[in-house]
Amino acid sequence: MKKTISLILAAVLVAGCFGAFASAESSGKVLKFNSEGKFRIVHLSDVQDVYPLNATTKEFIKEMLAELKPDIVVLGGDNCVADAEDKEAAIEELCSIFVDAKTYFTFVFGNHDHQQMFDGQENKTEQSVGIRQRLLEMYQRYGGEYCLAYDADPDVSGVAKHNLPIYSNDGSKVEYNLYMMDSNAYYPNENEDKGYDGIHPDELDWYKNVASQLKEENGGKPVPAMMFQHIVMQESADALFISSPVNLGDAGKTFEDIDGNEKYYTYLPKLGSIQEGFLLEFPCPNYRDYGQLAAIKEAGDVVAVFSGHDHTNSYKITVDGIDIVNTGGCTYHSYGNTLNRGVRVIDLDESDLSTYSTFTYTVAEQALKDGSTISTLGDISKGEATFAVIGAKLLAALMSVLSAMFFFVK
Repeated sequence: MKKTISLILAAVLVAGCFGAFASAESSGKVLKFNSEGKFRIVHLSDVQDVYPLNATTKEFIKEMLAELKPDIVVLGGDNCVADAEDKEAAIEELCSIFVDAKTYFTFVFGNHDHQQMFDGQENKTEQSVGIRQRLLEMYQRYGGEYCLAYDADPDVSGVAKHNLPIYSNDGSKVEYNLYMMDSNAYYPNENEDKGYDGIHPDELDWYKNVASQLKEENGGKPVPAMMFQHIVMQESADALFISSPVNLGDAGKTFEDIDGNEKYYTYLPKLGSIQEGFLLEFPCPNYRDYGQLAAIKEAGDVVAVFSGHDHTNSYKITVDGIDIVNTGGCTYHSYGNTLNRGVRVIDLDESDLSTYSTFTYTVAEQALKDGSTISTLGDISKGEATFAVIGAKLLAALMSVLSAMFFFVK
């Protein structure tokens, strides 16, 4: 159902020239700031591949792990779309990359992870929970000690929702927290008739309970945190595109606010909102606003929400003090763009937890590293990689200029 409008938006831009709390012990204190007070996260989204895994994607992940040396990798959803008979083998192959590299990983589910395992076409929504639970067990089995994913409360909406505390370098206290949320699949059912789903109210309640307990254990001060999910927050549409007073049909987008009222958008971007990166397709957020941003503001701990889903988008915006950050797809099996096909790197510094740094690291960049074999596998040549690296820099520079020129359009 994914609708890509990369060419349209590119033309516009050019024209504009965890119920139950998962305790801090759940991760076994394996996540800690290093002796220099640093911690690195790699957000790897939309691998969206089958079995066997695409050779270029697999080699990129292996080389990227060696190059970037992350403390944890977060798989951002749509991690595996292999057919039912190949699903387990595909998950084993993907997990083996991290096991071999001795790198911790966790994940969230996307809207496509479970679809290949439906038994018939009836009651797909009911089936999806059971399928995802089976998939979670596969990741845990084949990831072994390196898979940190779990489901904090099976009685709450979504599967594999959990939090992972990051300890101080001496292991004495929780310094940071990572939330993995299940943004589900389609609203209001699996028929894909209105668009995408989001994080449900009871899951948001679970999140607020975890944040509250961490705050209490931290002497009444919120523990700074990041949230990861597959489907982008609806506020991305508010921030990035000009609204319309009327329904434009196929010439625009329609969503529902928290009260169930429809709101309409044009395809005209608010260029002044993008702080870094670029936009090549209209975001595909949750159709109904379940109140996620309000919950985050109430809890007061999350500084940034990271999503994937929109494969050709790679940007950072801020809404009401909360960063909304999108990571481009890593896939060579689904649609993508050589300008940003890769991962997002997130760096934390224990000396200043009020901020973080982030940048994208692409397949093209890795392909140009000495010793890389990526360009020999048939998906991207050295020349194409060089062009992509230059093109990404030029597009990002163009976006910065346009953002400055249209700073008033937010």
